Amino acid sequence: MNDQRFLNFAIRYGFLILLVCLVLYFSLSASGFASPRSAVFVLQSVAITGILALGVTCTLVVDGFDLSIGSVATSALMLSAYAMVILEYPAVVAVLLCLAMGALVGLVNGLLIVKFKVPDLLATLGMMFLLIGLQRIPTQGNSIATGMSLPDGSVAEGSFSAAFLWIGRHRFDVVLERLVPVPVVLFLLIALAIWVFLGFTRHGRLMYAIGSNERAAALVGTNVNRYKIVAYMISGVMASVGGILLAARLGRGDIASGNNLLLDSVAAALIGFAVLGAARPNAFGTAVGALFVGILLQGLTMMNAPYYTQDFVKGVVLVVALVFTFYLSARRGTGGHN
Repeated sequence: MNDQRFLNFAIRYGFLILLVCLVLYFSLSASGFASPRSAVFVLQSVAITGILALGVTCTLVVDGFDLSIGSVATSALMLSAYAMVILEYPAVVAVLLCLAMGALVGLVNGLLIVKFKVPDLLATLGMMFLLIGLQRIPTQGNSIATGMSLPDGSVAEGSFSAAFLWIGRHRFDVVLERLVPVPVVLFLLIALAIWVFLGFTRHGRLMYAIGSNERAAALVGTNVNRYKIVAYMISGVMASVGGILLAARLGRGDIASGNNLLLDSVAAALIGFAVLGAARPNAFGTAVGALFVGILLQGLTMMNAPYYTQDFVKGVVLVVALVFTFYLSARRGTGGHN
């Protein structure tokens, strides 16, 4: 009985204990890690990664997977820059174009999967490569900035508006210090909205039902195809929001700035399976997973760990999280005996 109690405790709280230990270790080993400045860097990195990861979570809920989120985010970054710097559109138009692009990509992904029966990994992988190529064509692979030379020989005279840059750079006053960036506030609001939607609404419960047993959900009258398409559209829109925030923070259309978004977002969503022993995709776990990834990368950076070791460490952490989720849960299901 004691072994079973310990196993249940490890499954439910093991990952959170690991997170606390990680914070304590970096606080003691890396000078300045526990400072407000370091916390701001962590929160900024978590915000964009977490928003993308929440989109992935919605596709995981319906037993799908979206590999195109990183390319959608980068496409939104490039599209917003192109709209304002080259086409000289106002910020509102640029934002709406990006959100519409994300929804359209999600719609196409969903249709490929539910109507044309293309496996989700292949459909979203193909979309990823398509977007990577498409976003480079207008500028011949160059980043976008005010004053750049265009392929036709002219000069880009537009610029990022102050209102657009506010989205990515402004910080709200907290206890007389400007600490909380706008992207963090947006991330928390989006995480709360998706948590409520998935956990406390009829539509969210139906999406979980589809992920658990698609055939049974269809037999009770659930429009499975529609919910799957909606899940991919949510994922596309979330990726676009992440790209918009990244563009607003950088103030330029950097073609290479979103290279790690896919891996970090997927890691956050999968780590979320281990939080509180959920063993399924969930918004709260994803938010904690994003925080974990952000703390890990910030700590390694402040300890001057070589950049090429970071992906290895993330992989180790992901494997440990999945062991917590599936192996220990399986042992619990068999009473903790071999």
